Amino acid sequence: MYEDCRMVSLTAPYVSGFLAFREVPFLVDAVQQLREKEPRLMPQVLFVDGNGVLHHRGLCSRGKVQRGSGVAPIPTLSLNCWTHCLTSPASSSSAPAGFGVACHLGVLTDLPCIGVAKKLLQVDGLENNALHKEKIRLLKAGGDSFPLMGGSGTVLGMALKSHDHSTKPLYVSVGHKMSLEAAVRLTHGCCKFRIPEPVRQADIRSRDYIRRTLGVQGAPALQPERSKKAQRPKACPQGVSEEPAVSCCVVNCSVKSTWQRTEPTCQSP
Repeated sequence: MYEDCRMVSLTAPYVSGFLAFREVPFLVDAVQQLREKEPRLMPQVLFVDGNGVLHHRGLCSRGKVQRGSGVAPIPTLSLNCWTHCLTSPASSSSAPAGFGVACHLGVLTDLPCIGVAKKLLQVDGLENNALHKEKIRLLKAGGDSFPLMGGSGTVLGMALKSHDHSTKPLYVSVGHKMSLEAAVRLTHGCCKFRIPEPVRQADIRSRDYIRRTLGVQGAPALQPERSKKAQRPKACPQGVSEEPAVSCCVVNCSVKSTWQRTEPTCQSP
């Protein structure tokens, strides 16, 4: 398994909804280094711990994002991504889709990307209300899902019950060069637990890197797999081959209060 971790300094401020402008340059650099060091391991698809077209919309002119009464400049590299804004392939609506970190990374690396979020980003009328919670309750088995249709009529993603024992869904959306149906199928196929295994391992290993590098208290050490008693789900969902059909690369960042974070951890089985 290929693994790469390092510390980077973030200079751009955090602005809700514009995380990609802050982090994508480091993610692109991680993929580029993999391409240069181990070209034979270049992935066929990227799993990104974040959203794709399930995201905020709107960009004002001259490369500035309007947010409240303030205006924040956008790096030219990220601004160029907006010229590739996608319409959700899951809908025939001509309404413009959002453009999250999975879209940015996909466009800049020219690789298929899938956005996998743990929480619902409440955009285009989507809300974590009683109706949404009832739909979640009706998801019975691993692989069950329902579409996330915004007020515009556009399907922005899918809520996916990743395995039989999961009580919270994942929110899967298209990033780049990927249909929503394929994104959901690949995400489900990679779920050993609730979180897709490449994303889960990237999180575990990046936190372990922080612990070893900075001696940060509370960052868990890399632990062996849980006991058989604790491992309720099977290693692979029923009907899914143990041999992956594609190689995967995951980008993941673990934030610490020191403003230092690990650069994305890329993995290829």
